[in-house]
Amino acid sequence: MTAVAHLSRTHRPSRPLQLGAVVRIFMRGGGDPTSWSDRGRTWVFAWRVPTGPVTLRLVDHPSLGEVEAQAWGEGAEWMLDRLPAMLGEEDDDSGFVAHHDVVAQARRRFEGWRVPASGLVVQALIPTIIEQRVTGKEAFAAYRMLVRHNGTPAPGIGADLRLVVPPEPRAWALIPSWEWLRAGVDGARSRPAVTVATRAGRLEETVGMPWLDARRRIESLPGVGRWSSAEVAQRALGDPDAVSFGDYHVAKNIGWALTGTPVDDDGLAELLEPYAGHRYRVQRLLELAGAMRPRRGPRFTLPTHLPGRS
Repeated sequence: MTAVAHLSRTHRPSRPLQLGAVVRIFMRGGGDPTSWSDRGRTWVFAWRVPTGPVTLRLVDHPSLGEVEAQAWGEGAEWMLDRLPAMLGEEDDDSGFVAHHDVVAQARRRFEGWRVPASGLVVQALIPTIIEQRVTGKEAFAAYRMLVRHNGTPAPGIGADLRLVVPPEPRAWALIPSWEWLRAGVDGARSRPAVTVATRAGRLEETVGMPWLDARRRIESLPGVGRWSSAEVAQRALGDPDAVSFGDYHVAKNIGWALTGTPVDDDGLAELLEPYAGHRYRVQRLLELAGAMRPRRGPRFTLPTHLPGRS
């Protein structure tokens, strides 16, 4: 049996880090076959990186100010080299000013959150396309079925956790139409997903490009609009301004949190204009703080206590 590469590294962030707040966005629902967490200090991801499959295990040690990282598989070295950017080390919020009390409170509460940049564009884009125009429950179930059937067992401890590495682009492209349909993904979503898989090389080149140029290239594909490119930029490119225009809930929730009244995308653009350059930062901080409009009841108010780091 061929030995599986196993590498370890300690990441010491330059400023306080709330690990769970940063990496939670990479999980695609509670049953995501590519991720596992004890919802505390430990997070495990089974990914496909440019050099091959990898299982990444992260353990938070907040008292030491460090994250213990272990990686198994052909992609282990690439993944550990990418880790600082993935955990937001390159994110710069020095020019960010909170113009609303609710945003200022969220920023204090999640001072250790920053915008991640996994560098994995196709891995972020295909599940995002699957999530278009359907509920999260439907999308997560479809992604779970497709990955389990077409992916490969995760290396190292990922196998013990029964995690699965997503298919490589060629494998995504070869999934027959009937299998997409069986998973609940109609042609309006499967066709763009297959196109993404066939153009993976050009898409991965967007890592390191100026954010607007990167998003233009992503949006040049049929069936990929500004919502999808924003979801990718938030996870893969580290763009702090990639607000999710076009989302069913985001504009309404942010409008409620900031003004007490839900708004549409035009209203959201106006509300967030003072935050230009950091509009996604506002979105995510409010999401982490639980800024969801109630069906009934008073205006959303953030708690004033500061929770432990996760």
